Amino acid sequence: MASTGRSGDVTAQRRPTPRGLVAAYLFVFALIAGSAGVVLGDLVDAQAPRSTNGAATASPVSSASAAAVPTEPAPVQALPLPPRPPPSLGFRKLPSEEVAAMIEITADGLRLPRISPSGWMPWIAHARRFDPSAGAPARLGLLMINVGLNEPAMRKAIEELPPEVSLAFLPGTPDLPRWLQQARAFGHETYLMLPMDDPAVGERGLRPIEAAADAAENLKRLRAILARGEGYVGLVIAAPARPALGEGVLRPLVKEIADRGLALIEINPTAGPASIQRLTEELGVGYARSTDVLDYKLAGDGVVGNLDRLAAWVAESAPDRAPRHAFGVAQPDEEAIVSLRGWYKGQEARTDVSMVPIIGHFECRDACLNRMRAQPAQLRP
Repeated sequence: MASTGRSGDVTAQRRPTPRGLVAAYLFVFALIAGSAGVVLGDLVDAQAPRSTNGAATASPVSSASAAAVPTEPAPVQALPLPPRPPPSLGFRKLPSEEVAAMIEITADGLRLPRISPSGWMPWIAHARRFDPSAGAPARLGLLMINVGLNEPAMRKAIEELPPEVSLAFLPGTPDLPRWLQQARAFGHETYLMLPMDDPAVGERGLRPIEAAADAAENLKRLRAILARGEGYVGLVIAAPARPALGEGVLRPLVKEIADRGLALIEINPTAGPASIQRLTEELGVGYARSTDVLDYKLAGDGVVGNLDRLAAWVAESAPDRAPRHAFGVAQPDEEAIVSLRGWYKGQEARTDVSMVPIIGHFECRDACLNRMRAQPAQLRP
């Protein structure tokens, strides 16, 4: 009896009570719910957008906030750079005070070239240097005149022609000092055209030299032209369509050019010495003259054909005479510029002719040499 009672007690203890069953069910349900929450959370997290900086996104960005977010700037297309000038080859590097000493400031504010107190003459100081002992003794050059009438052609001539090509600018060219500096930066020797009976120049505010004007008026006009820029070698006179000016008109002008240490170039296709040449010999002016017009509009065989013919003539040698030298003249026409650039490139290997700037074609007669001997260092190549 006693044992049967103990067995019944044990059985009673193993039977779960209703309260225990409820607790067990709740525990199992909680486990199932927790597992489902983890799985569901992973799925939601996989579909939700992630912040690039690791921070949780609290809410969608409003339209006002989106407008405030800076957008990626559009790519900026760089403007094409102008051609880089080559190193300033062939020019003397004078002290700034020496360069300033070659400028005279007149009472009416004009800045005019002059011979410096130490003896430097602008036509030597500003010329492109070359070594006369290097290369073939026969010399060939090119002068492009009337530069500045058309800005695109002027820019093309400065930037694309070889530095041995010298440039003569119209004095009425707008912003002339800047263009003169640009030409020098590309290695070109520069000159100013001296207008004579040229109405086109008068339209730009400069009056040309005229036979009808008296000497004082023509000198005033010359000085107005000289003051248009700085750093040029001298002046270029192109033979006018009507008869050349007489010696009485030219003498005070050439004397002024000589006194200011400038050189003079004459373009004159006529034979024999002209009055300008005689005055330069008397007054001691560096002088050069050309009778060769290469412009295809004025001569028969085009620029290249005429230049070929001139080069062949210069290259001819003979034991009984000195080597020849000559320079041709061309207008700043785009077609001429392209032709000359190609022609020069084809002459790089030539050994019978030296390509030199116009300074290499100057004559310096006795009076000129006497002035030069005061500063012999200026004559060194």
